[in-house]
Amino acid sequence: MQTQVETASQLERSIRIVIPRAQIDSEVETRLKRLARTVKLHGFRPGKVPMKLVAQQYGGQVRQEVISEAGSQRINDALRDQEIKIAGYPRIEPVSDATSTEQLEFNAVFEVYPNVVIGNLAEQKIERPVVQVTDQDVDNTIEVLRKQRATYSPVERAAEVGDQVDIDYLGKIAGVDFPGNEAKGFVVTLGQGRTLAEFDAAITGMRIGESKSFDVSFPADYQGKEVAGKTATFTAQLNKVLAPQLPEVGVEFAQSLGIADGDVLKMRAEVRQNIEREVEKRIENMVKERVMQALVTATPLTVPRALLEDEIERLGQQMRQDMQARGIQAPNVPLPREFFVEKAQRRVSLGLILAEIVKVNNLKAEPEQVRKQVEAHAESYEQPDQVVAWYYENPTRLAEVESLAMEQNVVSWVLKQVKVEDKSTPFDELMGSHK
Repeated sequence: MQTQVETASQLERSIRIVIPRAQIDSEVETRLKRLARTVKLHGFRPGKVPMKLVAQQYGGQVRQEVISEAGSQRINDALRDQEIKIAGYPRIEPVSDATSTEQLEFNAVFEVYPNVVIGNLAEQKIERPVVQVTDQDVDNTIEVLRKQRATYSPVERAAEVGDQVDIDYLGKIAGVDFPGNEAKGFVVTLGQGRTLAEFDAAITGMRIGESKSFDVSFPADYQGKEVAGKTATFTAQLNKVLAPQLPEVGVEFAQSLGIADGDVLKMRAEVRQNIEREVEKRIENMVKERVMQALVTATPLTVPRALLEDEIERLGQQMRQDMQARGIQAPNVPLPREFFVEKAQRRVSLGLILAEIVKVNNLKAEPEQVRKQVEAHAESYEQPDQVVAWYYENPTRLAEVESLAMEQNVVSWVLKQVKVEDKSTPFDELMGSHK
């Protein structure tokens, strides 16, 4: 047998496998003899079936097994001898120019991993937000918490933003009904974004018992495809208006936030700690994302098609699971491959880049680092010891934390290589509006 590795493209390789036919015939004969000792065939006792019948019954299957095993062994030997690591599985193709009857010839076509050389990170710049939490930020957060605990009472006035209203409505598009176009006793809080802004604006200012007609334009990317990009005419009647009553900032309010003695100063301190913790987490995630983008930008890669296709399939499965979790039963809904290509390309590239950085710089997660991260996560639970035990009793859960710790190591390493610019950032800009 002779084996030669040829380069077909940047990542594609092929091995021509040549196996003497006599070797195959000999192994087939050996296996059929072994099989004949135990094979059962109607009209014959076990072990007494003529070899000719055994060959007729099982010869084709045995020959395919022998050829497959011999080819796989030869491929594995060639890959091992030449220290080639393949991505995915080989594709077996017949050799079109094979003429010898003395041997079997075929090509094993496969992809190899790209040679990852990290680009010049010194040319990359990463902007890192710096946020100072102020007393006003604490006040604004407490106001949000008050709104979340609001109670609603009936009022005899026009509806305002923030009010909870009870309405009946009927909508039509060009005089035709559409899914979800009608409801009675529909309750919604104006300004919360549950309904389209045009709809809220039309209801605002109405009084109890009043009816009105108005148009609402659905965005082109609206989730309901039947109405996306179209304009509906609604007729609505206002049945009730309930105004929000916010709790006073005092003992009861503090106790509702977990402060046992109701001390408002303790409550404010805890709110500030929670805000600062969330700020730190958001900055960390933002910087991590920017680091990953810097790596992809500095190190463009051609990724193996096999890995890309696997990742596309994985992303599709994740989307279907997300849809099911939201109550959307759509197992047969087609998910275009093109929808996932860009994201899959980035994820595969990042995986290869991170693996290379970790290997070259020995950035694997240390046990004490993993333990610290697990304990930090467990602090937010009432019984942190049980949470820690929960992680350590399952290797899969622990592996997820190890992966996160390893990524943190990479982020820290990259931040030493790139240009980091600290930028003072308003709290609301980082966290988003509280309104």
